[in-house]
Amino acid sequence: MPKITHVAIYCLDLEKMRMFYEKYFGAKSNEKYTNVTKGFESYFLSFEDGCALEIMTKISVKDSPGIAEMLGLTHLAISVGSKEKVDDLTNLLSQDGYQIIGQPRTTGDGFYESVVLDPENNRIEITV
Repeated sequence: MPKITHVAIYCLDLEKMRMFYEKYFGAKSNEKYTNVTKGFESYFLSFEDGCALEIMTKISVKDSPGIAEMLGLTHLAISVGSKEKVDDLTNLLSQDGYQIIGQPRTTGDGFYESVVLDPENNRIEITV
């Protein structure tokens, strides 16, 4: 059976992104991989359920996509386990200065979620 093992994001500030996902979502980072020849660095951030997020930076990749809706990968959804945890984490992220673009709510298709922008404006849905 096919299984998505990880998703990758190019970013501008690799360390800031690593710390964000470690602090707020409990990700565990491997040692940084560096390829000097290609100007490439990356971390794999592993989550408790076995899924991973690869964050990468490369000299030739310079622009963050911003917050507008677009074709392609549009958000990551991370489950925190309960409505109370969605609310608490959303409040913490707001207090810490992150932009909440979707307050906690039950969506039309029955999901309880909020939406926050990570340090480089990637949409993160915080779900039950």
